[in-house]
Amino acid sequence: MKKIYIESLGCAKNQVDSEILLSYADDEGYERTQVPSEADVIVVNTCGFIESAKTESIDTFFSFRNAFPDKKIVLAGCLAQRYATELELNEADAIFGNHDLGAFPKVLEGLEKSKKQIIAAPEYPDPDSERDERKYNLSMPRSAFLKISEGCNHRCNYCAIPLIRGGLRSRPFDAVMTEARRLVDSGIYEINIIAQDLGAYGTDWGNGERFCELIKALSEIEGNFVLRMLYIHPDTFPEKLIDIVKNSNGKILPYFDIPFQHADHKVLVGMKRTGSREIYVDLIKRIRKALPDAVIRSTLMLGFPGEGREEFEELLRFVEEAQLDWMGSFLYSREEDTPAYSMRNQREHNKAHKEAAKWQVELEELQSEITAKRLESFVGKKYLALVEENIKGEDLSIARIYSQAPEVDGATVIMGSDMKPGDVVEVGIRSVRGVDLEAIKIRNIQ
Repeated sequence: MKKIYIESLGCAKNQVDSEILLSYADDEGYERTQVPSEADVIVVNTCGFIESAKTESIDTFFSFRNAFPDKKIVLAGCLAQRYATELELNEADAIFGNHDLGAFPKVLEGLEKSKKQIIAAPEYPDPDSERDERKYNLSMPRSAFLKISEGCNHRCNYCAIPLIRGGLRSRPFDAVMTEARRLVDSGIYEINIIAQDLGAYGTDWGNGERFCELIKALSEIEGNFVLRMLYIHPDTFPEKLIDIVKNSNGKILPYFDIPFQHADHKVLVGMKRTGSREIYVDLIKRIRKALPDAVIRSTLMLGFPGEGREEFEELLRFVEEAQLDWMGSFLYSREEDTPAYSMRNQREHNKAHKEAAKWQVELEELQSEITAKRLESFVGKKYLALVEENIKGEDLSIARIYSQAPEVDGATVIMGSDMKPGDVVEVGIRSVRGVDLEAIKIRNIQ
């Protein structure tokens, strides 16, 4: 049997694409292997969001090409979609975009029949014809991502996502519901709902409340599972969502991933966003007033044009007031074809980038103190945890509770035995260990 290996880079949306590509490959008689040396075809599913991601994608591709000069290697994903006709990459046997994943079987067929390089970046098909059944799940046991839309209509001045994924394309309501039921029926416990902006779901149909309708309907599916929401734009945060989460009987986790990006109004206006420190702090207060156990994660950008020390100080004030549970930061990347690209030249950008890198250290030191304090509030309490892996030779396992999203947050280290990946157990938190929680197992749940 022919074998295929896929290296998935970037975000969770890319992971879902990788799972769909593997499913198409399975239909064509390819078996997935986790050992690249065994593969007939290697796919590098790339990210092209910022410069560092593009560099990682190209470096990863060449690491496989140098290691396996005789294998068929496909450069796929965001980088391939964005630069399909511009990449001078003769070393790739195929360059395949990520709009119409249904074209992948033709790419595989072409790799088998021809030695010529294949370049394929077709546009999106009709949403009703897109595949939603995945034969593979690349997440940890009993956890899965559920993508409800593609692209984005916000058009933030710094963002390359619309250049890569296009405008907002909400998946059909019934298709999302069908896939969610399929995940629950297959034994998935944690469904992580993803999109560039969950709150925008359905606005391309002219319905601004469609996401609230969707998340409520998802929470009413029969079965023992939980829903985690990832990525909700702060400027269009749906107010009804807070009450929906509150009344979901724990089905919708009180976990809010809200990418504020900054808190100084002038900088936000430059980004083509509409918030401010006061507006964003007020949103956080409203969430926590209704949901005292709410966990809030955000990402913040440093070095955007117009940010000086004064604007950075405003951001520090926001972080102090917001008391975010989790925060990630990154440096502004000057992306060609975005409106922000022409706001300053490369020399000015390089200078600002160096200054922002110093501020990033200061920001993350402040957030580390806040996160440590927020984690202490979990000590002495009981929670349900999803076990991800056992540590070889140790009487402990790595798991996550509701406050810990896959891959981006800390973990819960459970002392004890008789646990296996995919188990849901009740734990008692007894201490904080860095960004992780230490717990003891109380009992098995399922």
